[in-house]
Amino acid sequence: MGVLPSQMIEGMIRDGALKATPAILPEQVQPASLDLRLGTVAYRVRASFLSGQNATVARRLEEFEMHRIDLSDGAVLEKGAVYVVPLMESLALPNGVQAVANAKSSTGRLDLLTRTITDGGVEFDRIAPGYSGPLYAEICPRSFSVLVRPGMRLNQIRFRKGQAVLSDIELRKLHAEETLVSGEAHIDDGLGFSVDLKPKNGNLVGFRAKPHTGVIDLDKLSFYEPEEYWEPIRTNEGRIILDPGAFYILVSREAVTIPPDCAAEMAPYLAMVGEFRVHYAGFFDPGFGHARAGGTGSRGVLEVRCHEAPFVLEHGQIVGRLVYERMAEVPTQLYGTGIASNYQGQGLKLSKHFKAI
Repeated sequence: MGVLPSQMIEGMIRDGALKATPAILPEQVQPASLDLRLGTVAYRVRASFLSGQNATVARRLEEFEMHRIDLSDGAVLEKGAVYVVPLMESLALPNGVQAVANAKSSTGRLDLLTRTITDGGVEFDRIAPGYSGPLYAEICPRSFSVLVRPGMRLNQIRFRKGQAVLSDIELRKLHAEETLVSGEAHIDDGLGFSVDLKPKNGNLVGFRAKPHTGVIDLDKLSFYEPEEYWEPIRTNEGRIILDPGAFYILVSREAVTIPPDCAAEMAPYLAMVGEFRVHYAGFFDPGFGHARAGGTGSRGVLEVRCHEAPFVLEHGQIVGRLVYERMAEVPTQLYGTGIASNYQGQGLKLSKHFKAI
C-alpha cells in the first residue's frame, strides 16, 4: 500500500498498464511519478470543461472546439485562452490503483494552469481506480503566452494503492525521527508552512508577473532575462499587499525535508484565511531536501494568486500545508543531484527558463 515508486512505475510500463505512442522514455520516470508528454495537436476551446460520467473528452470537444492547432513545428498558446491537448500516454490501470496528476514545478512557476482530464471524469487531476483510456491536458496560460511542441512535459501523474496519507500522529512521529521542517512544526491535517517576508540578506522577497511580456519558448532554459517578465517585490516591513488578479512567486520560511520512504503534495490552505491561493505545482518527491539525496532542507516556492480584494500578507503567516504519504517502497532513484533535479536546495527561485538572479 502507498505511492508507487519509480521501479513499480517501470513495471506498469512493462505490463501495459501505462502505454504511449511513441514509447515512454526512461527519463519520464521520476522517483514517485511519471512525466506526461504533449501530443501533436491542440484544440482551442470556448471554455474549460470536464467530460462527466458516461461521456468522452472527444465528444465534448465536438461541442466546444473553436479551432485546432498543429503543434508539430511548434505553436504559441496565447495568454487567457483555453486549450485541450491529447497526451501521448494512456492508461489501463489495474483495479485498486488510482492516480492523481499535477503540474510540474516549472509549469506552475510560469502561472501555466495545466490540468489532466479523462473520459468519464468528474474531477480535474483525479483518476479513478481501474481507469482505462486516453489522457488529455487542459492548458490555460495565465500570465505569459508560451511556445510548445510535441513531447513537452508540462504535467505529471502519481499512482497509489490504498490509503497512503499519514495521520497527524504519524506525521509527528516522523518529524521526531527525521526533522521534516526547520523551526516549529505546525501539524494539523498535514504539515503547515508559512511565507518568508524577512529574508536574511537584503529585502527581495518575491516577484510579480508583468502584465505585458513576450512569448516564452518552453525549450529554452536559463535563457530569458527575469526583469523582462517579472517585477521584483521588496519590503523592509515584513509584509506585502497582494493585488487582485496578480501572480506572485514567493518562498516558504521553512526548509522542508521529504524522507526517501515518503512523498508529499502541497495542498491549499483554508480559503477563510484570505483572498489568495497558494498551489499550482504540488508534488514533492522522495529525497527532496534530504541529506541522502544531496539536500540539507529545501524551501518551498509558493505560486500565489490574489483573488477579489487586495490582501495583506505578513511574514510568518501560514499559507499552505504539505500532506505526506507513505511510499509502497523506497524508490531506486531519489530527487536530487543523482537525477539532475532542478530545485534541490532551492530558495526563492524562478522557473528554469530564466537566467539566475
